[in-house]
Amino acid sequence: MADGLSVIPASVIRNLSDKLYEKRKNAALEVEGIIKQLAAAGDHDKITAAINFLANEFTYSPQANHRKGGLIGLAAATVALSSEASQHLEQIVRPVLYSFSDQDSRVRYYACEALYNIAKIVRGDFIVFFNQIFDALCKLSADSDANVQSAAHLLDRLVKDIVTESDQFSIEEFIPLLRERMNVLNPFVRQFLVGWITVLDSVPDIDMLGFLPDFLDGLFNMLSDSSHEIRQQADSALSEFLQEIKNSPSVDYGRMTEILVQRAVSPDEFTRLTAITWINEFVKLGGDQLVPYYADILGAILPCTSDKEEKIRAVARETNDEIRGIKTDPREGFDVGAILSVARRHLSSELETTRIEALNWILTLLNRHRTEVLSFRNDIFDTLLKALSDPSDEVVLLVLDVHACIAKDDEHFHHLIVYLIQNFRVDNSLLEKRGALIIRRLCVLLDAETVYRKLSTILEEESDLDFASIMVQALNLILLTSTELSDLRGLLKQSMFNDAGKKLFLSLYASWCHSPGAIISLCLLAQTYEHASSIIQSLVEEDINVKFLVQLDKLIHLVETPTFAYLRLQLLEPQRYMWLLKALYGLLMLLPQQSLAFKILRTRLKTVPSYSFSGEQLKQSVLSEANYTGISQISEDGDPFHDSPNVHNGINFISRLQQFKHIQQQHHVHSKLQAQSRRSSSSTKEVRRPDDPKQPSLVPDNSMPPSRSLRRGPGQLLL
Repeated sequence: MADGLSVIPASVIRNLSDKLYEKRKNAALEVEGIIKQLAAAGDHDKITAAINFLANEFTYSPQANHRKGGLIGLAAATVALSSEASQHLEQIVRPVLYSFSDQDSRVRYYACEALYNIAKIVRGDFIVFFNQIFDALCKLSADSDANVQSAAHLLDRLVKDIVTESDQFSIEEFIPLLRERMNVLNPFVRQFLVGWITVLDSVPDIDMLGFLPDFLDGLFNMLSDSSHEIRQQADSALSEFLQEIKNSPSVDYGRMTEILVQRAVSPDEFTRLTAITWINEFVKLGGDQLVPYYADILGAILPCTSDKEEKIRAVARETNDEIRGIKTDPREGFDVGAILSVARRHLSSELETTRIEALNWILTLLNRHRTEVLSFRNDIFDTLLKALSDPSDEVVLLVLDVHACIAKDDEHFHHLIVYLIQNFRVDNSLLEKRGALIIRRLCVLLDAETVYRKLSTILEEESDLDFASIMVQALNLILLTSTELSDLRGLLKQSMFNDAGKKLFLSLYASWCHSPGAIISLCLLAQTYEHASSIIQSLVEEDINVKFLVQLDKLIHLVETPTFAYLRLQLLEPQRYMWLLKALYGLLMLLPQQSLAFKILRTRLKTVPSYSFSGEQLKQSVLSEANYTGISQISEDGDPFHDSPNVHNGINFISRLQQFKHIQQQHHVHSKLQAQSRRSSSSTKEVRRPDDPKQPSLVPDNSMPPSRSLRRGPGQLLL
């Protein structure tokens, strides 16, 4: 085995380690001449010995000048070997690559220079070391020394030229290294990486598109870089890849979709816009490949439909509509449950448009895959009910559309009404703020009579008497004032004339008994005036309280609205509608004289033609009304003029009056128990001192009209 000292003269060795560059350069030229002679003689043993000597004694030396001399000597040896350098390339390149991490910036600079000269000689044979060279260049691109960076850039351009013309480059071996580096934050390294991606993608024989999922996330990460140049380069690369995807017959949409979904929620606007744009194109191009990813895509799209950036909103909404327009089948991988889960999650979004689109998705699924959606009813029902408290009217109306769609069959309709009443019971503010809107919309969507019958049936069995009273008052006010319920009011007006009206009246009666004001209103609406008068006469001391007077105040004002225009016209015939007149006078007697409602009703009654309640007129009135309506008014003993008749059109009013009294008695007992409980609770507290301020009186000030002095008490509903 030859010895390096015997190959390279001592004077050359001494000059290679000199501190002066010129001496090292001259020594390198002498090394080049020596290696040329050995190569011409075919003495590769001595060549190997000389190269090993330069590597071990110089490039790995602790002396910086030795390392510099060793690098220039290795480059000179490569130049001398020329086409024969490939068989010694391992010995030459390894020490040079090692020098790239040298602490001395000048050594790193000479390493770049040496490798540049080596690469020019060996060209394609150089590819075998590509990954190691790429790794070294990646680090040098961010070197602290500007001269080293400059030298690295020159070397980088040469390596790119070599790779693009080589048929030995292995993209499969390179991609893991690229993927590992893609998440670095250094701007110089990012520019270096984007440059390589762009170059490799331009080579026809290299399929970068097939490996795009491996570095796509890194490119998107660069879109939010602080450097405009880096953002621009990354965007340019992504635009090029998107164009290639459009033109490619085979693309792995799945893996890339997962990346895009994550980037679509980026805090950076430009990143979100780019991700949403890609998703939009994928939806158009992906076909069946994207079906399993629809839920993930929807999860990314829905928040963007409310984005503050108009461009993002526009693309997101277009994509959302595109997906919703695609006809899918659960048998083909379309996961209804996953889509529902996403929609339900976004019903809690702070963004109104997002909540609206989530509801539109639930409606779409109900219309297309009703059976599958209903199997998840328990998962979404509570969320849908909570959405009824949404601050947006548009959202609430859509929620009701969803509920109505679910409630098309009897079982689900029952569940809806039960859940709705439970929600009203638990959340008083929901009933107060949204009660009218919810009930009116359901009446439009599901038939008013059906809704009211079901509500009444459930409230009839309600154990919470206070809530039952509040709920009935709310339903009664909606019934009397909503344009959507005009047909229902018309049907109730026929209660004494046909079976449909009678059945509706009876179905509401029991639950309406929870509120004296409501039951009186119902009787006036159904034109059962005699029964209304009987109810008013039956009221006891406990009934005439603040709550009742407030209800009565509202009723008197309602009598002046178009809803009761027919009633006011009937007052023109007091002899025929004697019981109406008597009922109204009864209400007048219950109102405080100084109240506005008293003055309104008294003024109205003053316009009625004079009439007295004589016995003869009473008989004539009953007979006249019986003849006019064709209603049989016969008492239990067969005397049509004996006491109050108890059966009209099959309605036993005496029995109904007893029912009202029974329910009101339950309320009285309940109120007494509550009062006792409060007194018991207050007795345990410290007795008030004489100088304590007086407690506010619970008795209304009759010097003020109820409409002004009677404020909403606990549990009162103002719609």
